[in-house]
Amino acid sequence: MAEFRIEKDTMGSIEVPVDAYWAAQTQRSIENFKIGEEKMPYEITRAFSYLKKAVALVNKDLGKLDAKKADAIAQAADDMLAGKLDGSYPLVVWQTGSGTQSNMNNNEVLANRATEILGGDFRTEKIVHPNDDVNKSQSSNDTYPTALHVAAVIAVEEQLLPAISKLKATLQAKSEAFGHIVKIGRTHLQDATPLTLGQEISGWVEMLSKSERMAQISLEAVRELALGGTAVGTGLNAHPELGERVAKKLSDLTGHDFITAPNKFHALTSHDALVFAHGALKALAADMMKIANDVRWLASGPRCGLGEITIPENEPGSSIMPGKVNPTQSEAVTMVACQVMGNDATIGFAASQGNFELNVFKPVIAYNFLQSVRLLADSIISFNDNAAIGIMPVEDKIDYYLHDSLMLVTALNPYIGYENAAKIAKTAHAENSTLKKTAVKLGLLTEEEFDKYVKPEEMIAPKA
Repeated sequence: MAEFRIEKDTMGSIEVPVDAYWAAQTQRSIENFKIGEEKMPYEITRAFSYLKKAVALVNKDLGKLDAKKADAIAQAADDMLAGKLDGSYPLVVWQTGSGTQSNMNNNEVLANRATEILGGDFRTEKIVHPNDDVNKSQSSNDTYPTALHVAAVIAVEEQLLPAISKLKATLQAKSEAFGHIVKIGRTHLQDATPLTLGQEISGWVEMLSKSERMAQISLEAVRELALGGTAVGTGLNAHPELGERVAKKLSDLTGHDFITAPNKFHALTSHDALVFAHGALKALAADMMKIANDVRWLASGPRCGLGEITIPENEPGSSIMPGKVNPTQSEAVTMVACQVMGNDATIGFAASQGNFELNVFKPVIAYNFLQSVRLLADSIISFNDNAAIGIMPVEDKIDYYLHDSLMLVTALNPYIGYENAAKIAKTAHAENSTLKKTAVKLGLLTEEEFDKYVKPEEMIAPKA
């Protein structure tokens, strides 16, 4: 059997692997863009399959596409979604900035599979045409940004938001369980006034709640789809109802809400919605950086660090120091946060490069946005399952630090004034003495008065 078949496009003939579902334009992209190893994200290909199915069915309803062809295209898209066409999408991110090669990759694969479904042999006949049928009423200029928005919404809602919710629930449970444990606070990495371990963790919970809400809000504009704008936003060669109908069909097929963009000229040339949405991802990355850092600081030790909490010991930490165990989950999360912040810079710059009617940095925006979602979701789940769920307090260490802290002197401000309280703290520190002994020595308080005023458990909330 021949190893290759001959496919033709407007540029002429080209050899394609004999059994590959793709055709000439995909093969040209393979040969012309041997750049890097970053493949077009699966999420984009999946979104394209939903999109091509939706457009085929809508075009059928509008009388623009033969019913048998439309149904075959829809079935071919279902095959892709079921994993039956894996290996048919070989293109890299580094291609045309409109994503034309990936649009055609999807058109060719679905056309050839649809031809097969209709009883033909795609190697020798084209019952379903990639441009005339699968890409009917469309341009790469409106399909790629549509697929990008669909992929982004699905990724955030199906991967990221559940991950945030899971970690939030774990930390909320820890906050409630440790609500009775009074510890010393720290600001500027220096001793501060007391709070409970539960209160400290509640701050992390609220960070996640805020990030969760910001991510949800940011999707509002991402739900707007460019489909129907075709080449430059005018809708040339498309039915006037196409955009609205396809958005409705995509909502039904995916279970996620989409609407047609009110201004297609904006939808083709601007990606401000994705810049804004990724800003929410960057905010989450910043929060996760802070939470992971707090956890590893609090768990530092085991003998020469803070050691106020313990976290699970998951693997050996050193190839030279026996018995060493490191806060590896925190380290993974903080690296992810760095990557997401870098992705944000890339997306912002790429989105600024929309010239006239089209932004031609779409694939790199897609790659970085979806990578950020994937990394954040995966790292949050990993951090939850392998670190946060096992956080436990070391109460004797917490209690030691609490009663050794000079900042308990803050409770004396209302009774002896700031300057006298500062005098006690500085003297106690200089003489390596306790606050109580120093207060008595300086004649500012009796022991009984000190014990009456300095009660850490009463310093964790406002007083009337």
